[in-house]
Amino acid sequence: MKKKSQSSSKQGAEKNRGNSDHTLNLHHQRLCQALSLGLSKSYGDKGRKWHSSDIEIHRLVLRSIDAFLDCISAEPLQHPFVKELIGDMVGALEGILQFTNEATLSLVSDVAVKMVDIVPTSVMDSYVIDLVRPLATLLTSHNLQATFSCATALELIISNLSSKIEGKVWDIMKQTNTVIHIVNNIRGFSNRTTPIENYLKMVSLLSKILQRWQPSRFLVWSDAKLMEVLEVISLDPDISVKFAVLQLYSALALCGNGAQKLLENAETVLPMMVQCMDSSNSISVRLEGFKLAQCLAMNEQGCSKMMASCCDPITNAIIDGMRSWGTLPGRIPKDTMFLLTGACRLALITCWAGEHHKCFWKLGIDQVLLKLLLKDFHKIYPSQHYLEKIVTAEHGLRENYLVVLRPCIWDILGGLASHCLKDFNPSMHGEEFRMDFLIICACLAFVDSIRQFGQSDISHIFQYESATRTVLMMIYSPSSYIGSRTIFFLSEILKPNGKEYLKRLLAKLSQPRTKLAMLDTLQTVIDLMSLACYSGLCQYRDYIIGRQGINTLVALIRWCLTNNVHMRRASVAPHLHSSVLEKNCCWDHTEDWDGDDMALLFSLWGLSELMHKTHPDMFSSQVDCSETQLVSLLQGICSDTSAPGPRWYAAYILSYFGHYGFPSKMGKRIGNVLNDKEFADLVFIVTNEEPLTVHSVILKARCPLLLPRSVDEFFVRQDGEKGERSRKEVCLKSDKIDRKVLLKVLEFVYSGHLQAGEELVEKLRRIARHCDLQHLLQILSKKHPRWGTPFPTFDLWFALELAGHHLSDIALVAEGADIIDWMCNTCSMTDPHMHVHRVILLSSSSVYFHGLFRSGMQESHSETIKAPVSWEALVKVVKWFYSDELPKPISGCLWDNLDAEEKLNELFPYVELCWLAEYWCLGDDLHEYCTRVVISHLDSAQRLSVKLIQIAASLHQKKLVEVIANYMAPLYNHLCKSGELDEVADELVDMVRAASVRHFQEGGHSHT
Repeated sequence: MKKKSQSSSKQGAEKNRGNSDHTLNLHHQRLCQALSLGLSKSYGDKGRKWHSSDIEIHRLVLRSIDAFLDCISAEPLQHPFVKELIGDMVGALEGILQFTNEATLSLVSDVAVKMVDIVPTSVMDSYVIDLVRPLATLLTSHNLQATFSCATALELIISNLSSKIEGKVWDIMKQTNTVIHIVNNIRGFSNRTTPIENYLKMVSLLSKILQRWQPSRFLVWSDAKLMEVLEVISLDPDISVKFAVLQLYSALALCGNGAQKLLENAETVLPMMVQCMDSSNSISVRLEGFKLAQCLAMNEQGCSKMMASCCDPITNAIIDGMRSWGTLPGRIPKDTMFLLTGACRLALITCWAGEHHKCFWKLGIDQVLLKLLLKDFHKIYPSQHYLEKIVTAEHGLRENYLVVLRPCIWDILGGLASHCLKDFNPSMHGEEFRMDFLIICACLAFVDSIRQFGQSDISHIFQYESATRTVLMMIYSPSSYIGSRTIFFLSEILKPNGKEYLKRLLAKLSQPRTKLAMLDTLQTVIDLMSLACYSGLCQYRDYIIGRQGINTLVALIRWCLTNNVHMRRASVAPHLHSSVLEKNCCWDHTEDWDGDDMALLFSLWGLSELMHKTHPDMFSSQVDCSETQLVSLLQGICSDTSAPGPRWYAAYILSYFGHYGFPSKMGKRIGNVLNDKEFADLVFIVTNEEPLTVHSVILKARCPLLLPRSVDEFFVRQDGEKGERSRKEVCLKSDKIDRKVLLKVLEFVYSGHLQAGEELVEKLRRIARHCDLQHLLQILSKKHPRWGTPFPTFDLWFALELAGHHLSDIALVAEGADIIDWMCNTCSMTDPHMHVHRVILLSSSSVYFHGLFRSGMQESHSETIKAPVSWEALVKVVKWFYSDELPKPISGCLWDNLDAEEKLNELFPYVELCWLAEYWCLGDDLHEYCTRVVISHLDSAQRLSVKLIQIAASLHQKKLVEVIANYMAPLYNHLCKSGELDEVADELVDMVRAASVRHFQEGGHSHT
């Protein structure tokens, strides 16, 4: 009976297949006959070209294609004649779309939607470009049904587009102004003449374009009217409407400038985002909320702004997302896993300090993390002995439960530990045993890392990096509880083999090395973090020092600096990557504490712990360099490294040698004028001691509490008052202030650091506390640097603000400025100018200013200096005088969307400053920086080269002229034919020609 049933089923299936094949063949014949009425002969690989303008033929072909597509299923698509017809069908659709006849527009657009929806991407890939142009063109059609159908078809095409043709598709979209047309269609929503569902099709299409193509984003976030319309649309109570707008916002926030625009409108955007995160919504809607939050919090500034508005609801939503799997039996469904991963990734905002840390602890983040680590967490008894806890955690981790989430979990835990308060205790928010288990789990993962020792595969290496980093964060946590418990549990876990692991670790780190591959460098970083962890355990320090650990770390620091060993964590931590965030643009990530100096940071970290726990007499026997050499090396790191972390640890180690503070190039410049008495305007008189002459402007900017209250009134000039001012004398009693200590404080105020013996430290701490010099107080107290703390900057910019104008003794006037109706709040001068200070100009070591101010001639007493540059260049150079930094030029999408004249105006001040740096003898640093700025923008503005090379030549900038000529080399033939070189001097044209010859000899190609 069973066999008979199977036989009849088989016969039925064959009969159905036969019917299906008959229907397909029938529609195939009808379609071929219809297509033959309008297609010309074959033209290449993409089928035949459409030529018929007959509306009835159009209708017949469209209905035939529609019927044929209805017959197609997964199996018939394998038939050769189906694939052969795709090219003809696309050719027909393309031709009919281009006729834009109102009678067939709706039908042809609907058929186009059906075709790109049904035919697989692998089959359609080589034909979609033929459809994109006519579909994009019809977005401006008055036939709204056709317009919205075309939008749907384009969205389907873009969603399945292969990377190899996305460049060509974007070129078509630029040529047809697709983004602008979509924006105009959405803006039309304000008229409320069409159902909102149609506008959502446009919003959805725009989202897909923004996600894929970075240049499209500027056109959207810079359109104020569009952003207003989106706000109105988002007020619709329908969650599907909010979801569509949220998708657009998420794509827009991939651009740093777009995210900034959204955060400026936080009162509308963030409540909608939080509403979509709510657990009452579908998983896809909640995920979109997490996605937008991730984009907005891509750096610390964005995270702070977001959490300032919605801290409680966002942390609640994250915790709900991380708990979403808890009630589900068995295997976690795929969509739930997506939600869980999205919530964990958003929880990585714990890497930055803020109020959200308190919210996370209050909501039981410790319990949530533990449930993600240990499957049977609910079976754990709080009263277990610590050794039982270790065994329980070890068994739990071996089950490899949700192992893919572990790097995220370790990072979340590490962030929480590194930003705790000193008096933090888990009993304030939950039960201590949870925190103990989290610490034990992290320590076990760390010990597993050093136990494997180079035998791990790539996936394990990435996990070990996160676990090791977390243990390091916990050992040195500001929380006494977390630090002490981590040290205790790690010591217990290491007891059996800890010294053997350490021996192998030191042997590996002491091996000679040059340039390493990425994975080898990452392994070195993990080893350095491991050694820093060991250095935090007192029972291992003597062993490390005895095995030449200090010398090994100094050698590794030199290796990092000599070989430019750079590695940014985001490039080696897969859990920090997301397909959502891959195509971000215009984001500034320079604020990361370790930057791209991970190896340098952890070398310094380990060294700092050993140095501060070692007797000074041991140093000379431990290191193959002198104290002076090491101090110079560390001061160089403070001055020349960009990441705050390495700079903090270098400063921390320097305090071991009696050097307290934060060396910098600016500090070195200003420190040179401490003993300059000629332009000092304030005298501190200490009873029975030699007077100290100082400069009120430097004290005003760096340590205002050192200035007597009467100083401001003393230096305010009356109207019309000119000439040199007398010095203000301030008497200080010797029983209140020690002149030697005061001189050391002034050394710090002027240079950013000081050198002092141990006998002065307590007195310096008292005066630092009195003067509110918090950073000096921290370094004098030799407190361990706290992760994420910004490195103190040396900046006198405050002296240029209105509050410091009365201390100015000279003005810089921009000769090249063309500003009408100039007004100054301080004086009656009508030329554009800036009030500055002779002592700051002198600090630049400029021979020009030294000669000008000390020549004894009439010019040395003048109250103005003519600066032969534009106002924009003057503002930039004054910023450099007062901070050793220049404002960065416009970059990213802001730069890309400037026209040629605007780009030239943006770069022109930097070319001027190249010349001014030579004219005023300001040194090589300023000149080289400005040259780099101009060069870095030539790649995206080669057509400006003709103007720039002429400007650079007129300012006698030979090096810059040569560089620009090399950039013009591939364009030489085109520039000659277009006549753009006709007005360029022959000498410059010859340079470009010679550069072009070299370019082609080296295998280069011509550009147009």
